[in-house]
Amino acid sequence: MTILKFGKKSPVEAPQDASVAGFINGYSIEVMPRTAARIPDFRAILPAGTRVYIAHIDGTPIDDMLDTARRLRAEGFTVMPHLPARIIRDKATLDDWLARYAGLGIDQALLLAGGVDTPQGDFSDSMQLMETGLFDKHGFTRLHVAGHPEGNRDIDPDGSDRAVMQALKWKNAFAERTGADMAIVTQFVFEAAPVIKWTERLKAENITLPVHIGIAGPAKLQTMIKFAMTCGVGPSVRVLTRRAKDVTKLMLPFEPTAILSELARHKAANPDFPIEQVHFFPLGGISKTAGYTAQHLHSGRHAARA
Repeated sequence: MTILKFGKKSPVEAPQDASVAGFINGYSIEVMPRTAARIPDFRAILPAGTRVYIAHIDGTPIDDMLDTARRLRAEGFTVMPHLPARIIRDKATLDDWLARYAGLGIDQALLLAGGVDTPQGDFSDSMQLMETGLFDKHGFTRLHVAGHPEGNRDIDPDGSDRAVMQALKWKNAFAERTGADMAIVTQFVFEAAPVIKWTERLKAENITLPVHIGIAGPAKLQTMIKFAMTCGVGPSVRVLTRRAKDVTKLMLPFEPTAILSELARHKAANPDFPIEQVHFFPLGGISKTAGYTAQHLHSGRHAARA
């Protein structure tokens, strides 16, 4: 993988840099065990203390997840493993996994249904995991749950948002009832407007959980389109398809600066905008996303001093 060099980046306007830098400061990122293994030392590419999610893909042995978690903890990062309900066989398995994570000093997790259609055991959704009481037993103090600003056809086949909103209302009530420190981390999107509209919908439903907005890190346009189709990204994918029609841009990497800038401006103008943090999906590689964020944070600090 290639680390993006500051000198190779085309210049951007200072106000935009400062805006984006403030918005992405304190970002989180996710890795998989097999991709993490290709990085010699995360301390060379990520800010100290960055929250690193570890994606648990179906078929990944729990020992690989634990080895990656142990390594990231040793390098000084905050670790948040995925816990996909549909690949967890039963309550005893969840109890064992949580105990082993807790033994590494990990006290937070992302709970989601998971990427498989058919449950492989007793659980089919994240709410069933939360109802076990095992997170409290093992001292997990922070739980994140999934959000879908453009809906989720797997959950709401009719194109509405009824089921996903009902689930978020349940999770919001769980946080209020238990005092759990919770947030919503979303699927990645390519336009700001659907995010803004969705957060207004959350307010209307009295869902007060803070939002960590999913953003796709820099990647080749073809790679971005492939992941967007696979992950069920909604209408905002038109940003990519429009760009794909311009042959002069087809081979250039797609970067998320436009959506980050627009969300940052909206946050500045609307302090109650519930976006609390940016979460990067490194679709073009961890080093490439880390280099992109480093360049903008560096330029933002320079612009603030100017």
